Amino acid sequence: MQGIVFLGDKKLEIQDFDDPSPGPDDVIIEIKASGMCGSDLKFYRANNGPSSLGLGGDDKPVIAGHEPCGTIVEIGSNVPKKTFQLDTRVMQHHYEGCGTCLHCSTGWQQLCIDGVKAVFGVTGHGAHAKYMKCPASTLVHLRDEISFVAGAAISCGTGTAWGALERLDLKASQTIAIFGMGPVGLSAVMLANKMGSRVIAIDINKQRLERSIEFGSDILINPNESNDLLEEIKDLTKGTGVDASLEASSSPEARSLAVKSVKTWGKACFVGEGGDVTLDVSNDLLRRQVTLIGSWTFSKHGQAQCADFIVDKKLNVDNLFTHTWSLNQAEEAYKLFDKQSDGKGVIIP
Repeated sequence: MQGIVFLGDKKLEIQDFDDPSPGPDDVIIEIKASGMCGSDLKFYRANNGPSSLGLGGDDKPVIAGHEPCGTIVEIGSNVPKKTFQLDTRVMQHHYEGCGTCLHCSTGWQQLCIDGVKAVFGVTGHGAHAKYMKCPASTLVHLRDEISFVAGAAISCGTGTAWGALERLDLKASQTIAIFGMGPVGLSAVMLANKMGSRVIAIDINKQRLERSIEFGSDILINPNESNDLLEEIKDLTKGTGVDASLEASSSPEARSLAVKSVKTWGKACFVGEGGDVTLDVSNDLLRRQVTLIGSWTFSKHGQAQCADFIVDKKLNVDNLFTHTWSLNQAEEAYKLFDKQSDGKGVIIP
């Protein structure tokens, strides 16, 4: 089979690999949809290749793609047949830990006390290929009401938005400011709207900002067109600030504004990877009783809960996607995705 490999320096290759065979505890998924995620870009862009990011491994080529969705075509001998059968529709929680520690046993394999064994699509072969081998313990059933493309989004981007909103404990009637209208931010808009919250969408990209309307944003703010974003938010909240904020862009300025925009006793959550932020700890946090939350993706159980919410609320996650690509269009796909000006892309191997 063929798979997409990120070389770094904005280069990739479609390389040949042997078709995978399952170990006793593994399954083979035939990939029906493999989402393109913003975090792919740090490996796509990395100087001197992904190994420069200190992710370990032996520098052998690794198939990219950490938003897998498909059907089971082979099953290892130890996999419970009552749980997974041939043709079962599945998503994958794309981390593998020890499986027995406190965090792994509660679905947070990425927080494994012994250290994460694999991040699929990064240190272990991912889903930008026809087939993918993975431990059965990492699989999440995909409900029939959800398309494979939507399942791919839930497997990282949309699931990440869900995880952050859960950490914020967002309530109906609360107001949330969401910074960054990429796929994670748009997912957060869509989910927060259906939770009953008033949503303020914030982005400097006019196209992305206006697109948030179809996902349920109530108010749009472009910081480049605002005389004073914080004052504008105060005017919209009777002088108090928002109940919660979610920062999905990784911009240092947006992170600072996300904290400053919340009310006294408010909560701010960061989900964007990398970068820095400068805060006045006393004035921005302590003296306003502000809670600052870091949220790294979601648990395996949270992934299933996100899918259930999407079905129950009849959300059209497919609308997040603006581009569909075949495997041999990978170079064109990532050149466009690297501009971060459009919507989400998906690879159909």
